[in-house]
Amino acid sequence: MIVSGGEALVDLVPAESDPDLLAPRLGGGPYNVALAAGRLGVPTALLSRLSTDRFGDALVARLEASGVDTSLLQRGPEPTTLAVVALDETGAARFSFYTEGTADRLVADPGPLPATTRVLSLGTLGMVLEPGASVYEAVLHREAERGVLTALDPNIRADMIRDPDAYRERFVSWLPSVRLLKVSDDDAEWLTGGKSVAEAVATWLDAGVEAVVLTRGGDGLSVYTADGEAARVPAADVTVVDTIGAGDTVLGALLAWLANRGVTNLAAMAPDAWSQALAYASRAAGVTVSRSGAEPPTSNELTDDQNASV
Repeated sequence: MIVSGGEALVDLVPAESDPDLLAPRLGGGPYNVALAAGRLGVPTALLSRLSTDRFGDALVARLEASGVDTSLLQRGPEPTTLAVVALDETGAARFSFYTEGTADRLVADPGPLPATTRVLSLGTLGMVLEPGASVYEAVLHREAERGVLTALDPNIRADMIRDPDAYRERFVSWLPSVRLLKVSDDDAEWLTGGKSVAEAVATWLDAGVEAVVLTRGGDGLSVYTADGEAARVPAADVTVVDTIGAGDTVLGALLAWLANRGVTNLAAMAPDAWSQALAYASRAAGVTVSRSGAEPPTSNELTDDQNASV
């Protein structure tokens, strides 16, 4: 089972009928990762705390409709986090968050995850906002120690990080417990204070990460291991409506691809296998960006060679 841990929220996005109006869309980075993996047919659960308000009920219902296990969810009377989304002329999204006293940041430590857990994915605001960030950090280290394949997508929201230097130091402290790191090119620049991608990747791999997946927007995806750039694939050729949830879909689809094949040793994956995995994730993200809001595809919308070798 894949467990995705972190926030679930409501994106208020420009309505398709009138960009001056805002329409609610259910989302949040870790929530979208869980949706993407669940819709692709892999046993998946979301670890989070959701409000008992109408938005929270809608978030739970959408998880269940997407085949995501809700047994690790906690509920509380606090409101749901809101994100107001602004789109530029290319469809790229900028976010303004309303997080004070919201439910997801008050998640409690669930203790050891179910024995069926094979993958743990964390990231975005879940690793920023306290007290929840310390909870997810503890879960990360504990599950890594028992051999779970751990993935991290910091998905930087700079406006929400009050002390960038402290966050960067904390990020470095997570890396020995992270086996798959997924970052955008913008994330890489922010995390390293402007170092080159090559320098950043080398630093992260030296810290213990087995594979770094880099998303480059319209320039596609790359993956780096100790042997260098193992694979690179182009972005899907689609008409972009908006980019909300694109990176989350990449991670969810990639984890689904790995889980379907029982991959546990990323360092041992051949370049051809990485190319297949990234191509699958790119196709999934292409479907998401062709729609309004974070709407990952189902397995019926993607084709994949189930007999691909690793």
